[in-house]
Amino acid sequence: MSKNKIYDISAELDQEFGVHGTPERAQFDEKAYAFYTAQILQDARKEVKITQAELANRIGVDKGYISRIENGLTSPNVSTFYRIVNALGLHIEISKPLV
Repeated sequence: MSKNKIYDISAELDQEFGVHGTPERAQFDEKAYAFYTAQILQDARKEVKITQAELANRIGVDKGYISRIENGLTSPNVSTFYRIVNALGLHIEISKPLV
């Protein structure tokens, strides 16, 4: 890729995984969100310097489950996600977009 060339990642994703609204793109987006969420949770856990086992103990699950979440192999349900967030001292903000 040339230094001066503008690269359109959206077009690349459309070509590789289908356009928004297709089942293929929805599957890709779900995996991407899982990976992104896993990285945020893993980074936060490491920042507060607790092990996977300690986090698992705090929220009442097994260490393997935390590992699967951090590796993007599974996505926690909403209530488990909030328990993880709280155990790590994080906060979630949900807001409506400004119109």
